[in-house]
Amino acid sequence: MRPKRKRSHKAVSHRAPVGAAPGAFRIDPSAPRPVIDVMAYGPDDFLAEEVRDLSRLEALMAAWPVVWVNVCGLGDEAILNRLKTLFALHPLALADVVNVAQRAKVEPYGDLLFIVTRMATVQEHKLDTEQMSLFLGRRFVLTFQEHVGDCLDPVRERIRHNAGRIRSLGTDFLAYSLLDAVIDAYYPLLEQYGEWLEELEDEVIRRPDVDAIQRVRGARRDMLTLRRALWPQRDAVNVLLRDPLPLVADETRIYLRDCYDHVSQLIDIIETQRELAAGLQDVYLSTVSNRMNEVMKVLTVISTIFIPLTFIAGVYGMNFDPDRSPWNMPELRWAWGYPVVLLVMAAVAGGMLLHFRRRGWLGGRRRPPGDNGEPPAA
Repeated sequence: MRPKRKRSHKAVSHRAPVGAAPGAFRIDPSAPRPVIDVMAYGPDDFLAEEVRDLSRLEALMAAWPVVWVNVCGLGDEAILNRLKTLFALHPLALADVVNVAQRAKVEPYGDLLFIVTRMATVQEHKLDTEQMSLFLGRRFVLTFQEHVGDCLDPVRERIRHNAGRIRSLGTDFLAYSLLDAVIDAYYPLLEQYGEWLEELEDEVIRRPDVDAIQRVRGARRDMLTLRRALWPQRDAVNVLLRDPLPLVADETRIYLRDCYDHVSQLIDIIETQRELAAGLQDVYLSTVSNRMNEVMKVLTVISTIFIPLTFIAGVYGMNFDPDRSPWNMPELRWAWGYPVVLLVMAAVAGGMLLHFRRRGWLGGRRRPPGDNGEPPAA
């Protein structure tokens, strides 16, 4: 019987029991406690602070045109339920926030738009993807992340320094900016993978060992993970771009077209790198096969050289008595019989080595294809 594979603790530990009510969820005990940061802004000013009292959020949303509430950590059910009440979140959407194995998607819930995307990071050559959930409302954007740390600092800097048009537009443009930052963060990551694949190609050719092929397989798995993260992302951006969503202005859709193009480019890069990683596995197998062929060729040449030598030694090891008949190995009585046999064996071995070398089977210059009766290469 084949052993059962262990299921990922991260994927199943926080799911509600089978048959639970719709919208039910269970907090992952290993999830960090929420840290809530707020950036509120208008055309002329902005505010950034960490919120510890959730009642502060109501005052901020009443005073500022746009409020971005970022929640890092999903380890407190009470805080999540208070946020659900405060922002009128649908229970099914909140369950998708906690169950962090979601595909990228866009779902309308009344006056809110629920968007799921995935951020990718690499630490010590290990790929990790993190779900970011986003709720888009008229006056706020609410985001949920699994852990502290993200790729959204460029958006924060643009808000702080009033760079571009972000502080003069609404929440839909902020949501676009966040999605665009998540998608653009894949570019340097894929460039890093491209450099790793080039290094792996050299390593596979120079030292085709087990460690090299394991790294190639790891790269292929990572490419598959990135592909699974980005393919649904393209469909989600297409929904924001094409569907008649009241919360997304026509001016923002123009920027979403650029976002869609970036996702398509990233998918093309991933497909190219997946093919390169698959090619590296073929290169590894070919290199190992060629090296094995070289070893077998050397062993075959050595065996071939010793075949006639073994025959000669076997003939003179038959121990026929020359005293019984003049035909029984008369050379055994020669004074130079033993040196002559050794010289013959050395000549045979040397002649075969020279022949093999001239044929190109044992190093040296190979003969032109036409000399072997083969048509010359075009």
